[in-house]
Amino acid sequence: MNRLIYQETKRPRRHAAALVALLMLTSACTSVGPGSGRIMNAPEKSTISGIEIVSLDDGNSPYLVQLQPTPDFAATFGQAAPLSQFVGKGDVLQIMIWEAPPAVLFGGVTVPGTVSGSQGTVLPDFLVGDTGRINVPFAGSIQAADRTLLQIEQDIAARLRNKAHMPQVTVRLAQNAASTASIVGEVATSVRLPLTAKGETILDGIAASGGTRQLADKITVQVTRGGRTVMMPLQAVIRDPRQNIILRPGDVVTALFQPFSFTTLGAVKKNEEIPFESTGLTLSQAMGRAGGLLSADPKGVFIFRWEDAALFPNRTAGTIVNAEGKVPVIFRVNMKNPTTYFTMQRFQIRDKDVIYVANSPISEFQRFVGIMASTIIPVISIDNALSRN
Repeated sequence: MNRLIYQETKRPRRHAAALVALLMLTSACTSVGPGSGRIMNAPEKSTISGIEIVSLDDGNSPYLVQLQPTPDFAATFGQAAPLSQFVGKGDVLQIMIWEAPPAVLFGGVTVPGTVSGSQGTVLPDFLVGDTGRINVPFAGSIQAADRTLLQIEQDIAARLRNKAHMPQVTVRLAQNAASTASIVGEVATSVRLPLTAKGETILDGIAASGGTRQLADKITVQVTRGGRTVMMPLQAVIRDPRQNIILRPGDVVTALFQPFSFTTLGAVKKNEEIPFESTGLTLSQAMGRAGGLLSADPKGVFIFRWEDAALFPNRTAGTIVNAEGKVPVIFRVNMKNPTTYFTMQRFQIRDKDVIYVANSPISEFQRFVGIMASTIIPVISIDNALSRN
């Protein structure tokens, strides 16, 4: 099933008390906004008092398709191969040098099981400093940063060849401080995960941190890499191995506890804030959780949402854009149209959505839109929009 997931800047969660107060006002206030007659008769895409109108009656609506692209980890970051073990600044290296007797430059000790009684010397650990170099006795200054362990071994052995007898060098990464990913948020313990050639994944990182503190279906995973941030439900990552991508140095994986919710108002059984799982919820499922319609106008189902302005490049000049680059949108649903029921199974509810079901297609909805406009749209902007009518 196609999913409607988008990345947005977090807005503060509204308290349930404010929503109850809003509901009470719908039955007591005077008419301040556009009537639903203008909503229902609006063209496929238009604006009313600075609000975009999108009809979901047609299952092939280009606006429904336009709102479907789903940013995910695999599509955004790709399926990278496990990285080669490059040494970085801040790493600690352990170097062991093997020599054949009788002449021993480093004065090592005989290691049991070695060929012809060869001797090995373990040098003190080397910290790769801000210059990216280390100083090895008798070998001099060696470039270590941005090189593999094998390259460092070969470089040291080449410099010792005319000084030590048949030198062999082994370099081990004793402490990985450069190639790490950070695992933070709603996990048992925040960790810096060392990355190896094995190719540690998102789930490896969460497991290394002790797992999440909340149930998986309440957790959203956010991955930040190179200035790009993408969010997906943890359950989606668990179900789809393609989304369990290999981590890269510098990645930040954040487990977010997000008890998503939508609010239902009007002629439905439940007028309240209803939680739902981070794995997503369709409009048809949302209507089921709201208890279905009461004595409602089947043509008067509306979803209020802030949408990314980029999804409406041809919006009219009167459309209001807030500081976050979002525009207010009303999705209208005509449940008398059989096609709509298929659309409702594709349309994904998002966190903070407001579903309003009109009882009277004129008076009640007219009051409600006015209240919503004054609530979600900056006062100055709505005043300017209304003054143009």
